[in-house]
Amino acid sequence: MMDLSVNLCGIDFTSPVAMASGNAGYGIEYQSVCGFSNRDVGAVFLKGTTLEPKLGNKPERVMESPCGLLNSVGLQNPGAQVVIKDYLPKLDLNESRFIINVSGSSVEEYAEVVRLFDQTELPAIEINISCPNVKKGGAAFGNDPEMAARVVEACRANTTKPLIVKLSPNQTDVAEGARRVIDAGADALSAINTLMGMQIDIHSQKPTLGNNQGGLSGPAIKPVALLKVHQVYQVAKQHNIPIIGLGGIASAEDAIEFFLAGASMVAIGTAIAKDPLLIKKVNKGIAAYMRKHGYQKVSEMTGLLELNTDTVLCG
Repeated sequence: MMDLSVNLCGIDFTSPVAMASGNAGYGIEYQSVCGFSNRDVGAVFLKGTTLEPKLGNKPERVMESPCGLLNSVGLQNPGAQVVIKDYLPKLDLNESRFIINVSGSSVEEYAEVVRLFDQTELPAIEINISCPNVKKGGAAFGNDPEMAARVVEACRANTTKPLIVKLSPNQTDVAEGARRVIDAGADALSAINTLMGMQIDIHSQKPTLGNNQGGLSGPAIKPVALLKVHQVYQVAKQHNIPIIGLGGIASAEDAIEFFLAGASMVAIGTAIAKDPLLIKKVNKGIAAYMRKHGYQKVSEMTGLLELNTDTVLCG
């Protein structure tokens, strides 16, 4: 039996495969699926939560796209106090590691939500810095390294729990963005969040999403995600900061690619909506690969990617 356990930020995970935020709800939604168990999952990243309740964006919110999914849910959630009071008590903390995903529209809101969850038994907090910054006219925190650093600094001051910062792939230099949030106090990084995209109905000549644009996830973004993880790893490894890789993972082979690119753990989102039992299959595939190549620990695969050194310039 291969040892699939990993340790990130002093937290033990029984599997290197997690459920990404947004698809896992608040950790109880998949319990009714026959054959599903949170015990097969290394961690469950709970749905993005803000200080006050949010109704989210107007419909349509989710549309299929070739090899992917466009979503514009808009962080619909009941608010931090309700999640703490009504949802967290329903979780069996012995089944898996449950990690809250925190969002906000101002630095102050991020900091306050983190302060509230610091008082819970959850082992870590993921900060989603890719949502609209109302005070800056709709710019995204995650695309502005300075603003991202300010958010992380404010959150760091309000908790002793490990902070996992979810990076936006839409910023100009993701490696520089990673460096800034590491300097500001990030303990781990999630890479990447969704890419921004649009879909148009040619008959109505309008966007199919009610919010006009949304986040693209699924297999279509995997090549981008792999490159971003590789780029972030060049910075993160200098500080011993682990990376949770995500973006289009739908198989054990996909997960292994992310390990080789520099991830210490991976998370799956869109593919689980299609197959809720996927993580159990991915765990088996990773174990088989480790047996074949003689690896005893998942960590032995992290960052093994060897770049091609001989290049040919055309033209």
